[in-house]
Amino acid sequence: MIKQVALAGLTLAALGVAGTVAAQVTAAEQAEIAAASAGLVHKGLGAIGAGLAVVGGGIGIGLIGKGAVESIARQPEAGGPIATNMILTAALVEGATLFAVVVGLLVAIG
Repeated sequence: MIKQVALAGLTLAALGVAGTVAAQVTAAEQAEIAAASAGLVHKGLGAIGAGLAVVGGGIGIGLIGKGAVESIARQPEAGGPIATNMILTAALVEGATLFAVVVGLLVAIG
């Protein structure tokens, strides 16, 4: 019980100090902090979007390869056309992934 009361007292004291420090920040400084943090959020979201694009493209190409290998295993005589279609589809997925990564990095940089 005593530990809980002491912890509550320390918490209230910390909140009082934080409130005093926050009250000393001027409106101009608050606007500057908000503008800076908004820019950081956009950069972070752009980087996360670029990373998710790479992960999604990797999963897509993996599924394309998996399907092609299973198809060739079921019909070995159709291996040539299946491999051609697999390469074409994987290239399209890779192109879309590259486009998404470039857009995400442009958001992160700009």
